[in-house]
Amino acid sequence: MAAPYEDFANRLRKTLDRTGFVQGRGRTSALADRYAVSRETARKWLTGLAQPELSRIIELAKDFDISLEWLATGRGPMPLGVGETRAVYRRLTEGESRLLDAFHKLPEPKRQLLVKFLS
Repeated sequence: MAAPYEDFANRLRKTLDRTGFVQGRGRTSALADRYAVSRETARKWLTGLAQPELSRIIELAKDFDISLEWLATGRGPMPLGVGETRAVYRRLTEGESRLLDAFHKLPEPKRQLLVKFLS
């Protein structure tokens, strides 16, 4: 019996492969660290046993510069190949990426306080 979210997992793995994300055994930990989720959650995303909530899928699509519709549903254009010129989303600067990584490492209550403070 196939995993319930196997199609999503295949698209996620394809995205990670095409963008040069960590390969092999370290991929699960790297994905978990980047999105501040448990290793078990990241493993389930990669094996098709779970699918992220929509807000997280949007974040993945933006971070990896791919089509949200394609990542979420498999419909629409495939993700762009590395080195192609047309971007689906603007790529984050190095500073923005570091800030986002730091934000993801915060516990959820502190994230909410920070968002409230900045609003």
